[in-house]
Amino acid sequence: MTPYRNINGDSGVSAFEYGEDYIRVLFNTGAQYLYTNQSAGRENIECMKKLAAQGDGLNAFINTKVKKLYAQKER
Repeated sequence: MTPYRNINGDSGVSAFEYGEDYIRVLFNTGAQYLYTNQSAGRENIECMKKLAAQGDGLNAFINTKVKKLYAQKER
Protein backbone atom coordinates (compact mmCIF):
# COMPACT_ATOMS: atom_id res chain seq x y z
CA MET A 1 0.00 0.00 0.00
CA THR A 2 1.02 3.59 -0.56
CA PRO A 3 1.33 5.75 2.56
CA TYR A 4 -1.19 8.59 2.55
CA ARG A 5 0.66 11.93 2.59
CA ASN A 6 -1.90 13.61 4.86
CA ILE A 7 -0.84 17.12 3.87
CA ASN A 8 -2.82 18.85 6.61
CA GLY A 9 -1.91 16.33 9.31
CA ASP A 10 -5.52 15.73 10.33
CA SER A 11 -6.60 12.67 8.36
CA GLY A 12 -7.76 9.31 9.67
CA VAL A 13 -6.34 7.64 6.53
CA SER A 14 -2.88 6.08 6.75
CA ALA A 15 -2.50 4.25 3.40
CA PHE A 16 -4.29 3.31 0.19
CA GLU A 17 -4.02 1.33 -3.01
CA TYR A 18 -6.15 1.39 -6.09
CA GLY A 19 -6.74 -0.27 -9.41
CA GLU A 20 -8.98 0.33 -12.37
CA ASP A 21 -12.27 -0.18 -10.53
CA TYR A 22 -11.49 -0.01 -6.80
CA ILE A 23 -9.70 1.73 -3.98
CA ARG A 24 -8.62 0.10 -0.74
CA VAL A 25 -8.20 2.41 2.25
CA LEU A 26 -6.35 1.70 5.49
CA PHE A 27 -7.30 3.92 8.41
CA ASN A 28 -5.17 4.87 11.40
CA THR A 29 -7.34 2.59 13.54
CA GLY A 30 -6.16 -0.44 11.55
CA ALA A 31 -9.52 -0.84 9.81
CA GLN A 32 -9.27 -1.48 6.09
CA TYR A 33 -12.09 -1.05 3.58
CA LEU A 34 -12.49 -1.90 -0.09
CA TYR A 35 -14.60 0.49 -2.17
CA THR A 36 -15.49 -0.51 -5.73
CA ASN A 37 -17.19 1.05 -8.72
CA GLN A 38 -20.07 -1.33 -8.07
CA SER A 39 -20.44 -0.48 -4.37
CA ALA A 40 -19.78 3.27 -4.37
CA GLY A 41 -20.11 4.36 -8.01
CA ARG A 42 -17.44 5.01 -10.60
CA GLU A 43 -17.46 8.80 -10.13
CA ASN A 44 -16.91 8.44 -6.37
CA ILE A 45 -14.08 5.94 -6.86
CA GLU A 46 -12.35 8.21 -9.39
CA CYS A 47 -12.65 11.14 -6.99
CA MET A 48 -11.27 9.04 -4.12
CA LYS A 49 -8.28 8.01 -6.26
CA LYS A 50 -7.55 11.65 -7.07
CA LEU A 51 -7.81 12.71 -3.42
CA ALA A 52 -5.61 9.79 -2.35
CA ALA A 53 -2.92 10.76 -4.86
CA GLN A 54 -3.09 14.40 -3.69
CA GLY A 55 -2.78 13.39 -0.04
CA ASP A 56 -5.61 15.66 1.01
CA GLY A 57 -9.37 15.35 1.50
CA LEU A 58 -9.85 11.58 1.28
CA ASN A 59 -11.04 11.05 4.85
CA ALA A 60 -13.53 13.93 4.62
CA PHE A 61 -14.87 12.63 1.30
CA ILE A 62 -15.35 9.15 2.73
CA ASN A 63 -17.14 10.51 5.80
CA THR A 64 -19.51 12.71 3.81
CA LYS A 65 -20.11 10.77 0.58
CA VAL A 66 -19.32 7.04 0.73
CA LYS A 67 -18.88 6.02 4.36
CA LYS A 68 -21.13 2.94 4.22
CA LEU A 69 -20.83 2.26 0.49
CA TYR A 70 -17.86 -0.07 0.84
CA ALA A 71 -17.84 -3.48 -0.82
CA GLN A 72 -16.03 -5.16 2.03
CA LYS A 73 -14.50 -4.45 5.41
CA GLU A 74 -11.24 -6.35 5.23
CA ARG A 75 -9.99 -5.78 8.79
